[in-house]
Amino acid sequence: MAAPRPYRGDEPLITAPESLSRSLPATPESVGRLRRAVAEFAHGHGASARALDSVNLAVSEALTNVVVHAYRDAAAPGPILVVAVIRDRAVMVTVADEGCGMTPRDDSPGLGLGLGVIAGVADTLEISPRAGRPGSVLRMAFGLAG
Repeated sequence: MAAPRPYRGDEPLITAPESLSRSLPATPESVGRLRRAVAEFAHGHGASARALDSVNLAVSEALTNVVVHAYRDAAAPGPILVVAVIRDRAVMVTVADEGCGMTPRDDSPGLGLGLGVIAGVADTLEISPRAGRPGSVLRMAFGLAG
């Protein structure tokens, strides 16, 4: 499949599906697959190269956090859910898990750099527990123009 061409500003914006929703096991192999799916979705909606760099970095960090932290005490990795939508000339990305939530690790010296990196490249960042069930939800937004 050919990669979508960048949005030029003189054509209808919606050239790809209105939303993306994927769920895969929280394994290292899933990080690249899900990151690429979100990047292709954003690209298909006219994201600039700068915006795509930010999306790739932040989504990779968020997914890696789920793989490393969310299911650390589980016998097998649980799911990572990724949803992306276009709203108000921005791509809104949600990464959710069904793991242990944002709890401290006994084997960690403190907060890592991942959330700081995400906050530095995303236009908005919100982290919350899942409503009525275990896990965490991370929402971030990126302007398509970068």
